Amino acid sequence: MNKNEKFVITINRELGSGGRTVGEKLAKKLGVTFYDKAVIKGLEEKYNLTVEEIEKMRNKKHSWWSDLKRVTGIGEGLISSSRYISEMGKEPDGLTTEKMFKAESEILEDIADVESCVIAGRSGFFVFRNHPNHLCIMIQASIPFRVKRLMRKKNITEEEAIKIIEEVDEMRENYVKRYTGTTRYDTRNYNLVISADGKTEDQIVDQILLYIEQ
Repeated sequence: MNKNEKFVITINRELGSGGRTVGEKLAKKLGVTFYDKAVIKGLEEKYNLTVEEIEKMRNKKHSWWSDLKRVTGIGEGLISSSRYISEMGKEPDGLTTEKMFKAESEILEDIADVESCVIAGRSGFFVFRNHPNHLCIMIQASIPFRVKRLMRKKNITEEEAIKIIEEVDEMRENYVKRYTGTTRYDTRNYNLVISADGKTEDQIVDQILLYIEQ
């Protein structure tokens, strides 16, 4: 990946690995905007960004995403993705349809057409598989690491954390298989796979930046 040209970095992550925080920190270091599936889903619902509506906007004005970003204040801390995630970190993938997945994919593609960015989301590696300047990252961690981090972050018991991790892992894997025809655990889908065990989020960011420089 060449950071001196327009780029997109996608981060796939396991719940409790700290991958989302890594994505935010990485975007800040690179001076670009961070997006996740929750923001895209929220925008899609709020502004009725269906496949048909996106096509209409594309035909009227190519820079529709720039206009929407300016109006909504994305990238200025005015939209909080946490609004679109349920209390225990589960995203409503059960409500996703083929049309919604296509709309979300087209929104992501239009974002990358306009600006360099970091995107955290399970379909990013697939959506941008043919992008000429794309870095695809997977952040994993051991179950004990993930459980402890989730317990601390959510102030829940070990049993509750284990249950949430199992449910979210299954949900995300089913989502990836359904819409991409592959598994998120296939390392061939990524340029870089990182274990969060024994590392801070800042150390992982530094590792990614070093990989980019090399």
